[in-house]
Amino acid sequence: MNKLLPGICFIVSFFCCSYCLGQAASGDSTAQAMASSPAVGFFNAAIGQQSRLYNGPEYNLYDPTIKGNAYFQDIYEFRPGEVVYDGIVYNNVPMMYDMNKDIVAVLLYNNFSRFALLNERLQSFDLLNHHFVYITTDSLNTSSPIRTGFYDEVYKGNVQALVKWTKNIQTSSTATTIEVFFTQNKYYYLKKGNTYYSIGGQSGLLNVLKDKKKELQQYIKANKIKYKDNPDKAMALIAARYDQL
Repeated sequence: MNKLLPGICFIVSFFCCSYCLGQAASGDSTAQAMASSPAVGFFNAAIGQQSRLYNGPEYNLYDPTIKGNAYFQDIYEFRPGEVVYDGIVYNNVPMMYDMNKDIVAVLLYNNFSRFALLNERLQSFDLLNHHFVYITTDSLNTSSPIRTGFYDEVYKGNVQALVKWTKNIQTSSTATTIEVFFTQNKYYYLKKGNTYYSIGGQSGLLNVLKDKKKELQQYIKANKIKYKDNPDKAMALIAARYDQL
């Protein structure tokens, strides 16, 4: 019996916690539908090791009348991902990346309550085959093209290629109607040395890497790299080639 007590106490404590938090969460059917994802089952099995994740604020979903959604790759459900939180790796975390607020929302083991992880404690996360890193910048350095937040790291070597995904809420109105919707944008950056550069296209990337510009142009031509067709992949390939040179 004594051996069972720790486990019983653990379950009771988590049940109490889930009850309290569940009272604070909104009871919408969308959340319940997302909670049915297989990702939740994997996460529940390891909840004892994951409990420290649940120290952020409650995460509320958006008004359903807004067209589109705020989430990465437009996937409006919790999917399994990996996070590095306080330096500890957690696997199979049911999560969504809110690109409008630039935060990661996770689902509590009770399949109902949603929380936002604290950005300053979330070093990186992997979701849908993308690796995001949290970059902190000096707010007083107005000359830097990037700001503190999460960036999709498409390549890391001597140079670092980054993509910033964003979604914003826009409003369009006519004499009789008002439409609210999400719009998406992507911004590209390269870190060389200790400096971040905003990359507007292939020519801008080659200008930053101008010490090997000729060799890189030959590489692009030989491998038929079309930067405009897939800037993310092109940046990664060119940056990797630069490191090889």
